Formats: sequence, structure tokens, C-alpha cells
Amino acid sequence: MKSIFALILLATTAQADIGLISVAEAKKLIEHPDAAQRPIVLDTRGGYKDYFRGHLPTAHHINFDTLRGTDAAVPVQYLPDSITKALLKRAGADKNRLHLVYATGAKLPNDEILSTSMVVYVLEKFGIQNIRVVDGGLAEWTEQGFPAAKDYFGNPAGSLPWKGDKSIGVDVKTVQAHVGKPGNLLVDARPLNEYQGNDDVWLRKGHIPGAISFHWARLMQQSNTHKFKSVSAMKAELTKAGITPDQNIICYCGTSREGSLIYFTLKHLLGYPNVRLYEGSWKEYVWLNGKSLPAETGGKAAGK
Repeated sequence: MKSIFALILLATTAQADIGLISVAEAKKLIEHPDAAQRPIVLDTRGGYKDYFRGHLPTAHHINFDTLRGTDAAVPVQYLPDSITKALLKRAGADKNRLHLVYATGAKLPNDEILSTSMVVYVLEKFGIQNIRVVDGGLAEWTEQGFPAAKDYFGNPAGSLPWKGDKSIGVDVKTVQAHVGKPGNLLVDARPLNEYQGNDDVWLRKGHIPGAISFHWARLMQQSNTHKFKSVSAMKAELTKAGITPDQNIICYCGTSREGSLIYFTLKHLLGYPNVRLYEGSWKEYVWLNGKSLPAETGGKAAGK
């Protein structure tokens, strides 16, 4: 991880960089004596009462699910660009600032890290390139003995870049054209039972034909699902599953949150050069074309 001085330099020069930051380094930045040098801190948790119970100092609450809604009968689709831009500006997202993004962590089934990776993905898509995920989130913050805040904090309106990067996301036609070609890989980030079709969640059961199963939690520490494993441990787990940097990779899941975690890890933590996210994911796939797109059930977790 970068030193605190390098991070401050990045904050002032707005260089493009997305990755992790420790809670100790985050604390130093948040407490910087010059308020103009402090980062934008975004609490992405879905439970607003959790924010009231305690959050990082100067954290602005942006519920991740405010960025999604039903479209053409399909729930939790990303909102139109104009609405998303307005919500990000309202949260203080700014092309000239460093952003610290976090939620909280606990043992599975806690999955709040997915709210963070989803918001990071949306920020990147709309052109914000100076972002750190606070490794371990609020759980690690309090574990290190740092006090949580209860005071509300609202950022002034932000300023987005003129141009974002929509190329990091793909649609279903791109996914269909992707599967089965040499060098291409489709990764399903959901729990194995959902990949296999043994769930009570989805309208249709199973997975997109040709996809491999790699549950996002395999990248996280068991004691805190918001804290990433070491780089060497993540690389070993991915290599065992056949997910390697030489491939052209598309990630998906149920609603795109789990897929966003795999996307973030591969692209921004491990430097995989060709990684994208199928935004519609399984909840869209099962509904399209009169519910006629092919699906497969069964299968094993990759590398298990």
C-alpha cells in the first residue's frame, strides 16, 4: 500500500489511481490539518440506521441502492445517467478530490463490501479516478481502537469529469458474443448454490452457459468480509480457479454487486488488463427475450 505522503500527493494532483488504503492511513488523511487536503469520505451502507449508530469521521452517507431502480420491469437496474450524475454530485463526488469509500464488515453472510465495490464501480464509470476502498471498513476502524462518529456530515456539491468510461461495463449481447471464444472467460461471482440453481431467489435457476463459479468471498478474510486477503493469497486462489491475467474477463452475479467486487479486485488490486462487468447480470438475463435465454444448472466451484 502507498505511504501516507504519496496519498496526499495524489489527493492534491488528482492523478488516476483506484485501490486500497489502510484504516490508519485513512485516519491520517481524514484528520489532515488543512481541510482542503482532506478526502471525500463515502459511507455506502444500505442501512441508514447503521450510519446513525456510527461511521467514519466526515463520512457522507450514500446508500448504494439509491443508484438503482426498476426499469422495463427488471428490478435494481442502474439509473439513467442524468439521475446518477445528480446523485453523485450531491454526494460530493469530485474530479479533483481523493475519495475514501467504505461500509462495514463481519463474518458471512455479511456482504456490505459489495455496496462499496458497486459504488466504486459507478464512480469510475462516471469518470472519478482517485478512489481508495478503506480496507476492513468500519469494523477494522473500531478494531484498531479508533472512535466512530455520530455527527452528520454532508459534502458540498461535487464536480464530475466531462467524460466517464462506459467501456468498463457490457450488455447481454456482448456477453453472448464473449462466451466460448478462445482466451475469453465469464465469471459468476455468486455463492455456489445460486450458480447451481439451488436457491429460492431467482426467477429462473442456474447460470449463463459457459460461466465458471468463483464466489466473491474467496477473496476476503473470514473474520471480516470487508478486509481483503493478501495479494499473494488472492493470486493463488484465482490461479487455482483458472482466472489469470492473460484472459479477457467479464464478471457478473445476481444484480452486479458481487461482480463489481471481482472486477475491482482483478483490475485495480491485481492489475488484470482486460476486465469488465455485465451490469444487467442474472436478474436481467433471466427476463430477457421472453425468459428464453439459455441457462445451465449444476456444476462445481472453479478450482475446488
